[in-house]
Amino acid sequence: MGQDQTKQQIEKGLRLYQSNQTDKALHVWTKVLEKTSDPGGKFRVLGCLITAHSEMGKYKDMLKYALEQIDTAREMEDPDYLTEGYLNLARSNEKLCDFQKTVSYCKTCLNMQGTTVSLQLNGQVCLSMGNAFLGLSVFQKALESYEKALRYAHNNDDKMLECRVCCSLGNIYVQLKDFEKALFFPCKAAELVNDYGKGWSLKYRAMSQYHMSVAYRKLERLQDAMECCEESMKIALQHGDRPLQALCLLNFADIHRCRHDVDKAFPRYESALGIMTEIGNRLGQAHVHLGVAKSFLLQKEFDKALDSLQRAQELADGMGNKVTE
Repeated sequence: MGQDQTKQQIEKGLRLYQSNQTDKALHVWTKVLEKTSDPGGKFRVLGCLITAHSEMGKYKDMLKYALEQIDTAREMEDPDYLTEGYLNLARSNEKLCDFQKTVSYCKTCLNMQGTTVSLQLNGQVCLSMGNAFLGLSVFQKALESYEKALRYAHNNDDKMLECRVCCSLGNIYVQLKDFEKALFFPCKAAELVNDYGKGWSLKYRAMSQYHMSVAYRKLERLQDAMECCEESMKIALQHGDRPLQALCLLNFADIHRCRHDVDKAFPRYESALGIMTEIGNRLGQAHVHLGVAKSFLLQKEFDKALDSLQRAQELADGMGNKVTE
């Protein structure tokens, strides 16, 4: 399969993927991967497979394709492709909660002397590095990385990146217990989606609604929290976005717990834990166990609460995270 045919088939896969025909898109892209003789096309189709597997929560497959992408970039001896490959490797490790590896690969990206294309990726690299530092509970470095990412977004007029950084800033301010800021940033992300996001993937809207929901819950505006989370979950279900479905289920459970309705909270914690275990989101699992512990405390079942807390602690220690919520 030559260059032109490869390009046509990649585009065909993208159209299928954007119309939620994920299985058909994956079939097309996998065929391209098997048959193409064009290294640039192979690199691009691996990028499509990385994105799709990330959104499905198949992080080990994402990692496998990222490693293959780096091999392809090395064969091509192209620093821009190599930078992008390392960014995808960093992101894969971030999703698998291997945060030290993520930081290391991000540093590799930032040290590469590519062309302007690589420089445009630096904002995404700083975002991924910030997420990893947040996973390691190194809050100052996380904030610095997010601020750098935001500067890149502003300098390149990259509204999508700005939206993603605002969501991550919402997340860090939840951890830092500054709930007004935790709400401000995802609201800013939602504004960006409304103003610029006509052609964007709906995941940006879903992401901003989810982070708004968490902040509303922390501010005890539980009805607002529920509405935003429902909106986010609706999109996550439409798109088969398993990682976001799990986060929404965890947040629904937390909302019910805040209403002292533990009978509704427990099954949602269980569903969230099932998906998070399946996809390998260990940080999410720790937060589920923490929510379960708080629910047991409401019922004055102290032994069960302690057991759940210990599970959360073990998971957090394994990642270098200090679960503080």
